[in-house]
Amino acid sequence: MKINNYLIIIFCFVFGTSFGQGNLTKNKEAIIASVEKHKENLIKISDDIWALAETAFEENQSSKILSDYAEQQGFTVERGVAGMPTAFVATYGSGKPVISVLGEFDALPGLSQKTEPNKNPLNEGAAGHGCGHNMFGAGSLGAAVAIKELIESGKIKGTIKFFGTPSEEKYFGKIWMVREGLWDDVDVNVTWHPSANTEASVQTSLALVDFEIEFFGQAAHAALDPWNGRSAVDALELYTSGINYFREHVKPSVRMHYQIMEAGNVANVVPDYSKIWVRVRDIKRSEMLPVYERVKKMAEGAAILANVDYKASLISGIYEVLVNREGGKIMQSNLELLGPIEYTQEEIEFGKGIQAATGKPQIGMDSKINPLKETKENPQAASSDVGDVSWNVANINLAVTTAPSGTPWHSWAVVACGGMSIGHKGLIYASKAMAMTMVDLFEDPKLVEKVKAEYKQRKGDYVYEAMIPDGPPPINNK
Repeated sequence: MKINNYLIIIFCFVFGTSFGQGNLTKNKEAIIASVEKHKENLIKISDDIWALAETAFEENQSSKILSDYAEQQGFTVERGVAGMPTAFVATYGSGKPVISVLGEFDALPGLSQKTEPNKNPLNEGAAGHGCGHNMFGAGSLGAAVAIKELIESGKIKGTIKFFGTPSEEKYFGKIWMVREGLWDDVDVNVTWHPSANTEASVQTSLALVDFEIEFFGQAAHAALDPWNGRSAVDALELYTSGINYFREHVKPSVRMHYQIMEAGNVANVVPDYSKIWVRVRDIKRSEMLPVYERVKKMAEGAAILANVDYKASLISGIYEVLVNREGGKIMQSNLELLGPIEYTQEEIEFGKGIQAATGKPQIGMDSKINPLKETKENPQAASSDVGDVSWNVANINLAVTTAPSGTPWHSWAVVACGGMSIGHKGLIYASKAMAMTMVDLFEDPKLVEKVKAEYKQRKGDYVYEAMIPDGPPPINNK
């Protein structure tokens, strides 16, 4: 035991994590040792995915890197699940409990960035990991491997599953995986996300619906006979005006955004086609749906005004995250056991440089472990297809610091941190925290039942329905 404690102190000194109050069990010591053993490989996986920066449904190499490593570690890997070539499930063990962990790996367009604390693209116009999914996949895989090694050694019993989930940023690949029933036999799911702080996350997210509106008019010469034309772009502009006027008359929790995809090609042709991609969000799906119906109906009004035809097409829709405080308590205890991430002076200065470049107070890094927060009715939140998973299985969420306080997410600043030591420390920490939480679940069936009981109570008799069109995922609409 003294040897093990000595090794942990060495790990703490070398790898920048100070352990908090409490004693590590032998199985949790083994978890930490496993993550440290695989550390360099996990960082390389993250950095390779960071450099590839593959976007929605194009994550062929990133998916292969993760699934190949899982296979090399003894997992049984099923690739191309739920009709998505880059989705996979890696499984090890047998029997109950079945615990799963999520891994994402898609990048965002146009956010290429060097590992520098000022905006400087690595490849001008290329994609970048502005949400940290290079770390997300690698960190989760590290946790899964650590649990696999405990099962293999006979110290715990059950099944561990790693879900490789593509296209979180655009089409929300997890919805099709849920529809396929891939979590039907799972008792508890564990996940994390890169963040500017570290906490057991017990807040919900925003429900979201994603759809396209197309307008179809009649082309004509813009000077010679414009009266023979019916402008699809007129309809599009009227439609966006309607959305923007509507903003004053929705609850503060509602978010509406759009991207004009097509709006004519030359100025001297009355355009006969236009297309806009629209998103509507709110705290609860039930409250988001009426706003969605109203925004869709506005397209009909715009089409009437411009004397054109229109078409509305659902892309996908995601649920808010179903909170699980019992799971949050287990995660919280392990964060307190691990203690905060520690940073070098060079890393702190890098963080301050990011803050200076983005107009934020230069306060550096924040990895302190706060007490478990109260669950808010209306938190400041984004959206994630983890929400759909959480309506189908009890789900435990974690946030881990991978960027300095105040960092704008989905920006070059996240990319910069995700490819260097600040991001590396975060993903290794996440691996340990998630795996230690899973150890508690594998060791204590009563904890699993508590987490599942809260899930059932919060869900009630609600019947989940995936909000996606019939048919396969839109893998060809990249």
